Amino acid sequence: MKIPQSVLVVIHTPALDVLLIERADAPGFWQSVTGSKDTEDEPFEATAVREVWEETGIDAHAPDHVLTDWALENVYEIYPQWRHRYAPGVVQNTEHLFGLCIPHPLPVRLSAREHRDQIWLPWQEAADRCFSPSNAEAITWLRKFAR
Repeated sequence: MKIPQSVLVVIHTPALDVLLIERADAPGFWQSVTGSKDTEDEPFEATAVREVWEETGIDAHAPDHVLTDWALENVYEIYPQWRHRYAPGVVQNTEHLFGLCIPHPLPVRLSAREHRDQIWLPWQEAADRCFSPSNAEAITWLRKFAR
């Protein structure tokens, strides 16, 4: 069962181009990197680093990459189609937000079982393309946190 504590990592460049990836199980559902903790005591930063690597092949700790904990959390209702992944009765998830600044858009290595496509977009277009309102909102915060 999934732990209802996760991360959202907005991967971006200094020019505020944002990476979005399209879910394999929901075509048209574009998002930033997301993922749940593997264990209750896994630090959110460790979850962020692991999920970025698993979903994109990008090393968040590379010398020219800057991972920033935005110290913000979203609590949201889990979409009904994904509740079966959690323990019975779990309907809410707490999502911790991070930004990952990389020098320029990189080609990414997608996990085929999770994602089917990727695109780099200017932040406004990326926010508009996101299916999740909380993900879109996080991208709009990028202007504040990327300074």
